[in-house]
Amino acid sequence: MRESGDMTGSERAIHALNRLAFGPRPDDFEHVHAIGVEAYIHQQLNPESIAIPTTLVDRVHDLHTLHMTPGALFIEYQRPIMMERKQNPDDKDSQKELRERRQIVMREAVEARLLRAIEGPRQLQEVMTAFWFNHFNIFAGKELCAVWTGSFEEDAIRPHTMGRFRDLLGATARHPAMLYYLDNWQNTEPGAPGSKGRFEGINENYARELMELHTLGVNGGYSQSDVIALAHILTGWGLPPQGGKRRPDEMGDMARFGGPFAMRRRMGRFDARPSYASGMAFYFDPDRHDFSSKVLLGHTIEGGGAREVEQALDLLAQHPSTAKHLSYQLAQYFVADEPPPNLLARMASRYSETDGDIRQVLATMFASAEFWDPRHFRGKYKTPYEFVISAARAAGTPVTNFRPLAGTMQLLGMPTYGCLTPNGYSNTQDAWLNPDSMMARLSFATALGTGNLPLEQPPFEVAGGGDNRGYFNKKGTSNVKFDTNPAKPGRKMEPPDASRLTATLGNSFSAKTRDAIESAPPQLRASMVLGSAEFMMR
Repeated sequence: MRESGDMTGSERAIHALNRLAFGPRPDDFEHVHAIGVEAYIHQQLNPESIAIPTTLVDRVHDLHTLHMTPGALFIEYQRPIMMERKQNPDDKDSQKELRERRQIVMREAVEARLLRAIEGPRQLQEVMTAFWFNHFNIFAGKELCAVWTGSFEEDAIRPHTMGRFRDLLGATARHPAMLYYLDNWQNTEPGAPGSKGRFEGINENYARELMELHTLGVNGGYSQSDVIALAHILTGWGLPPQGGKRRPDEMGDMARFGGPFAMRRRMGRFDARPSYASGMAFYFDPDRHDFSSKVLLGHTIEGGGAREVEQALDLLAQHPSTAKHLSYQLAQYFVADEPPPNLLARMASRYSETDGDIRQVLATMFASAEFWDPRHFRGKYKTPYEFVISAARAAGTPVTNFRPLAGTMQLLGMPTYGCLTPNGYSNTQDAWLNPDSMMARLSFATALGTGNLPLEQPPFEVAGGGDNRGYFNKKGTSNVKFDTNPAKPGRKMEPPDASRLTATLGNSFSAKTRDAIESAPPQLRASMVLGSAEFMMR
């Protein structure tokens, strides 16, 4: 039986839409009221039961790079850059043109993320996709990650958002974006047959983050010796041989190598060497692996090649510290910056009881009195991503040009896929509430509320299908400008209606905010709603 807090019915509906979704779209508040909060939560926990509009399916389908394999993405968009650098190192214009062409991959990844977040009816799945990507963060600005980030979210994150955590962990551990970002593709046992060139030694980066961030947590009970042991277990776990150079089966020279896969016998079994042309972008190389026995977290793992990694991932996923760490991360996002300890204990217990079933842990949290505690109503300050997405959803404006939204997130310090460090973006108030960002938020609210964002105009594109400017750059500065002058003629979109906007948000404003909205000039009232103190919170 659901435990209940003291929120009113209207507050419960808005609370559910602000936490399980990126805020309400027009008619969402009425829909949740009509079916009941419990029914809404059940639907969102079972997204396969929610139909996706055909128009949204078609728009996502048209983003063709989103459906390419990592190997195909590498061959189509990254290899030409590498070959041009090698063959024509002084031709900077040609290299720049190829890099601009590659921008289409990131553009389509960002558009798919924002499109689904704004228009997708499976809102909890979209929230969890963003949550887990941030948990397993990679930085798209690191060379090969530029072509693999969208695939990482689409193939490793999205299918497992509410499944077993072990499956999610395994999918991220095998994806080339993660292995490249945290350098495990170079991790090699010193003295192994394949230890040469850039594959000359142990790299602990992925092993450390796998325990500190992805599973056990910083105080999860592991030591530096465990990091070293896990790094040795992960030796040879990486990308196809030759790291993307020409493979015999790709370049028509198969005969000398005996076919499209060179086979070698290791540890009593054959290991296939896939190429990028096969679509594969993961490979375990036994020539770079440490086959000795290791001790990880007090457990002996016998030398056995790739199965050592699977055993280590099993151990990490089932560890009590992982249950506690993940419960804290989830509760901090969904409940409060400082989540209630009793709730954390129940969530961790549910994780262990269900073998890491994420859906069951979420259900436990959403059914708790702590989740519905009125002290937590509008108790989370929106991150830049949540603020921009929730504003676009509330306005109900059709979006065909995502650049102003992505540019605003960048301007506010949270470019999509642009966090350099593996710990991802913070979701707490102290990370985002400051005078400069508040002014930028108010400028965005003014531009959106007065119809001065070009959301309904096609973005300018350069020849070759690429985007003429990246969504973010290494300096983190924004290329995107938006007009905040409501008096300027030639509006770029239909401004949202203020009265409909307040109804969409459940009319849940303080008397002071309502007075401010009503006393403002009619053309600024929607901007006042989007820039209100209440709208900054979820």
